[in-house]
Amino acid sequence: MSETIADHAPRGRRERKKAATRQALADAALRLFLERGYDQVGIRDIADAADVSTTTLFKHFPVKEALVFDEDTDQEARLLAAVRERPQGQSVLAALREHALRHRVDAGGADANFAAFVELVESTPALRDYAQRMWLRHETALTHAIAEATGVPADDPDCAALAHFVLEAPRTARGRTDGYETVTRAFDILERGWSNISPRA
Repeated sequence: MSETIADHAPRGRRERKKAATRQALADAALRLFLERGYDQVGIRDIADAADVSTTTLFKHFPVKEALVFDEDTDQEARLLAAVRERPQGQSVLAALREHALRHRVDAGGADANFAAFVELVESTPALRDYAQRMWLRHETALTHAIAEATGVPADDPDCAALAHFVLEAPRTARGRTDGYETVTRAFDILERGWSNISPRA
């Protein structure tokens, strides 16, 4: 038993160290981008601010744009889990509504830098393009998860439409003080329309 513990402990420390380095890089990048502007900050600036080499930076983030979206993988995992791990009896759309309100409305409202982050992305063509590609990946993955949950082919157009609108719905809250209510109403519209199109969900 002591051997098992000894084997696992170093790996745990390594993973924690890697996670800490990744977070330090992402935090440094966002701070510098917000202070100076995305195009005015180089990879070496970010590596120096996080006290690592550029080689280490690229091990964690293959391209500069990825530094802004460091939670991309985790976000997609949470999104798919909302569908696949929803409680028995809960509809797909209800699970996705709950996910959006918890992770995309509440989280944004609690972060003082969220508005600045959104402005940074929307004012920087390279980040806008990267964000669009990222959301297309999420949309495809969500389409497949919804199709799997409802027992239809992976390329079902109804599932693709639902995935698209679910990901877009939280954007209706941008710039509004009633973000929670706004997104809730957007999902109310989706639910009424989705029920008419596909009662399978």
